[in-house]
Amino acid sequence: MKKILLIEDNKEMRENTCEILELANYQVITASNGKTGVDIALKEVPDLIICDIMMPELDGYGVLYLISKNPTTSGIPFIFLTAKAEKSDMRKGMSMGADDYLTKPFEEMELLNAVEARMRKNELFKREFSKNVDGLNEFLANAKGMEELTKLSAERKPHHYKKKDAIYMEGDEPTGIVFINKGKIKTFKSNNDGKEFITGIYGAGDFIGYNDLIENKEHKETAETLEDSEVVIIPKQDFFSLLYSNRDVAAKFIKLLSNNLQDNEERLLNLAYNSVRKRVADALLNLQGRYTIAGSPQPFNVSREDLASMVGTATESVIRTLSDFKEEKLIEIKDRNIVIANTDRLTRLKN
Repeated sequence: MKKILLIEDNKEMRENTCEILELANYQVITASNGKTGVDIALKEVPDLIICDIMMPELDGYGVLYLISKNPTTSGIPFIFLTAKAEKSDMRKGMSMGADDYLTKPFEEMELLNAVEARMRKNELFKREFSKNVDGLNEFLANAKGMEELTKLSAERKPHHYKKKDAIYMEGDEPTGIVFINKGKIKTFKSNNDGKEFITGIYGAGDFIGYNDLIENKEHKETAETLEDSEVVIIPKQDFFSLLYSNRDVAAKFIKLLSNNLQDNEERLLNLAYNSVRKRVADALLNLQGRYTIAGSPQPFNVSREDLASMVGTATESVIRTLSDFKEEKLIEIKDRNIVIANTDRLTRLKN
């Protein structure tokens, strides 16, 4: 049963609207003011929010602003209710990212049609799109419409790269974001002596390069293939068109940015306080996650230099640690391919 949060200060309107929605088989949670509504939204994470504009404590615009800034709730469809029919109110609400607008009093079917339409659209973005070019095309098609998709498809041809090819270099001006269709790519920073520090390992279905594009700054790192790879580059203009015109797409990248920030913070803490053994264990588990297909972990071949760059230590230290792990039967090494033999013990060692 779909969950709807109704935020409305008028008791009669709140009860009548709640009854209509419950009769249509929706679970309804109500709030009598904007502040309470935001608290409930963060706790319950409903499938849709219906919110009055003129309310005490926090008006509807304030509710939408706070909801949109939180990664957990930013993608929830949002419908405004108002007793005013002024176009300026409608423009303000829609420009802030509201999905629809109903003027009170409204007909029962007008409300239900608006709710059903927004629920249906949101389901398209909750669907697990296949992590390849076809899935990317489907994602963009639902975000922009068929007419714009045709234009994007013509410009979005897969690019093929050999192992150790650079996708972009540190200091380059971003021209778009990169979607990885096949293969593995590492991102890294270099110091004045040319020593690398790997900042991330990415695989099929991942986006890279969007941080610098959003910040409108030069690339802060280099992206290089770890194996033969195929990528799709979404031009800068088309990416921002998606980002600014569609709340669902914006929500996706807000979550990506938030996850990246959290991952980077954890990584810096690991580098600062964890032993080499713990850091190598953590790196191996991360790599295993990248080389898992259909839930089945695969052997992976990572150069000892790259592994040392991920861990932030000397190559010799990594080689010694891998040898120790092999003796302890935590991993197996066959033709330089690494297989994790005991995930549980390695996880406990990391923690």
